Amino acid sequence: MKTLYIMRHAHKDLPLENEDDYDIKLSKDGEKEAQIIGEKLKQLGVKLDLITASPSERTKQTAEIISEILEYDKTIMYNGNIYNAFVNELVEMLSYTYDTADNLLLVGHNPALTALGITLGVYREKLKPAEVLKVEFDTNSWLDISKENARFIWIEKP
Repeated sequence: MKTLYIMRHAHKDLPLENEDDYDIKLSKDGEKEAQIIGEKLKQLGVKLDLITASPSERTKQTAEIISEILEYDKTIMYNGNIYNAFVNELVEMLSYTYDTADNLLLVGHNPALTALGITLGVYREKLKPAEVLKVEFDTNSWLDISKENARFIWIEKP
């Protein structure tokens, strides 16, 4: 069994003049949202083997807040391909995950994360900031994840 937690970064701050989208930080409300959802995940007993995230500032902040709350003691894997990814790139990236990781948190951006939920056939709504979608796959290898073995478990909102 493989478990994927798909998380959109929390709300971002307003951009400063000439600030690149990649560098925009979380807003104060976004920081609170990430903490709230982190506490909810902790209450649900979520244990992670791997966190992988876009290296944009807001996704890094979101992943780090979740990591701290869940007492995740491994390195967060930042993957530049997640920023501006197409859904097929996310699926390919997931398929390359080591099978020693059974529980993976992916922190990224829309529209790719929403498209991932739709592609896997588990969720058809637009993923909002700081929401987490839990998907289980009836397989022992990330190479074999597909719509056919995916199952929607829950969605958590801050």
